Amino acid sequence: MADVNRGNRPLSPHLTIYRPQWTSMTSILVRISGNALIVAGLMIVWWFVAAATGPEAFARANGFVTSWFGDLVMFLSVLALWYHTLGGLRHLVWDSGRMLDVDKSEMAGQMMIVMAVLLTIFTVVVV
Repeated sequence: MADVNRGNRPLSPHLTIYRPQWTSMTSILVRISGNALIVAGLMIVWWFVAAATGPEAFARANGFVTSWFGDLVMFLSVLALWYHTLGGLRHLVWDSGRMLDVDKSEMAGQMMIVMAVLLTIFTVVVV
């Protein structure tokens, strides 16, 4: 029979001893940005449905979307869209067998963050 008493051995690394890496954190943020885009997409769908429903429903939805909170959600959605896109491109590069070294993959994660911020600023200012 298996030994039920495993002693004081840890089952997995605890957060206090695990050092987050660029690659793991950027990968987690890609997943979070993808889920955040669902929320923004639902908000846009609500706006379109309200426009098709009638002027009263559209006024309510449009008031929300054009409020400061709606503007913040849309700005963060642009950031999430760029970040998620760059994360997908990074994975395509990794799937081809390139930039798999620790140094290069960490640099790719850092560049992903910088490029997402720059592309977001460019999109908001120019477009």
